[in-house]
Amino acid sequence: MTTTIPQARTILERFPAGHPRGSWPADEYAAAQRDQGTDAQVVMDLGSDQFLVVTDTTTQ
Repeated sequence: MTTTIPQARTILERFPAGHPRGSWPADEYAAAQRDQGTDAQVVMDLGSDQFLVVTDTTTQ
C-alpha cells in the first residue's frame, strides 16, 4: 500500500464547472501562467463544483 502526504497548493484562480465552455477557461489560464513561468495545473474541486488552477509553489 502506498501512502501519499498531501502537498500544500496555492489556488491561483477558480472557474465554475457549469461554464458553457467547460474547463477551457481554466486550461487557458493555466497555460498563460505556465508561459509566465509558474507551474500551474487544473484540478477539479468536487465539493465546490469548480475547476481550480493551482500551483505547488508559494506565490506572493
